[in-house]
Amino acid sequence: MSDLNVGIVGLGWVAGAHIETFKNVEGANVTAVCSRRNLDEKELEKQFGIPLKVYNDYEEMLKDDSLDIIDICTEHPLHPEQAIAAANAGKHMIIEKPIALNWEDAKSVREAVQKAGVQVCICFEVRFSGQAMAIHSMLEQGLLGDLHYGEVDYYHGIGPWYGQYTWNVKEDMGGSSLLTAGCHALDLLLWYMGGEVEEVTSYSNQSKSPHFTPYEYDTTSVTLLKFKNGRIGKVASVIDALQPYYFHIQLNGSEGSLLDDKFYSARLKGTTKERWSQIAAPLIDSGDVDDHPYQPQFQAFVESIEKGEPMPLTDFETGFYSFKVAFAADRSAKTGKPVKLSELD
Repeated sequence: MSDLNVGIVGLGWVAGAHIETFKNVEGANVTAVCSRRNLDEKELEKQFGIPLKVYNDYEEMLKDDSLDIIDICTEHPLHPEQAIAAANAGKHMIIEKPIALNWEDAKSVREAVQKAGVQVCICFEVRFSGQAMAIHSMLEQGLLGDLHYGEVDYYHGIGPWYGQYTWNVKEDMGGSSLLTAGCHALDLLLWYMGGEVEEVTSYSNQSKSPHFTPYEYDTTSVTLLKFKNGRIGKVASVIDALQPYYFHIQLNGSEGSLLDDKFYSARLKGTTKERWSQIAAPLIDSGDVDDHPYQPQFQAFVESIEKGEPMPLTDFETGFYSFKVAFAADRSAKTGKPVKLSELD
């Protein structure tokens, strides 16, 4: 089978990371980009080291029969319309988060994807990180027993020193603290806890620091989750944190507990709960897209297309559900009331 060709729409910071990643993915190559800017193909080849066809018109790009995958790396508000158009053109997709900034648009994307029967990778790449995979492997092996509580929190100061700040401060661009960044933490908690969410309660506020007052939406939120299987969880999304980047993970079960990269398991004989053992895996410790684990995620996506089946971990339906919970949480924060997931059906 010949290699799949990838066309990237939007040529910013994230797109650059995607291009570099695909150089190390077997079975796929980036061959085209679409941008509103007038880009010189020769200059792009010097920059990225590969030939890239340049489109300024997205509809023209979708007509390119040589392209198998459309990789959506544009501003958040453009994702739904571009994803629907790509699905209608029969293209497989990689969609950077979020898939939409509101629930109705998210459902429209889902309808188009299901109708077209295309495969989609949602960029919840944190699931493919060494730390996240190691923790999930521990859960599968029962080292923590039956979980009853979990929290995964996102602490990152997305201020004037950060590239996306100028547009991220706008509500119609960033959407919410969860949608623009904290959804990674929410998605990971859902993976670990398993089962469906019954109800969420969320509260939000905003730092009074002059670095963050330009935001048009609350930059800190905390969401409590009640699962149908009886488990409970918490997700804090703090994008106005004046501190080093920190991705916090706490899990408590019937046989042990986990804190970030430390754990205790009663099933490991000879150990004591008075001291932590440590996981030897790379930590989730950076908001820089160059450090994100795109390579194993994109490799899994390419292989799933070849097999004609949804990819593992970050297929469309899995990502869609995580955003459904995020939209329920944002609704709760705005209304001041708990929201049942059934209200969004």
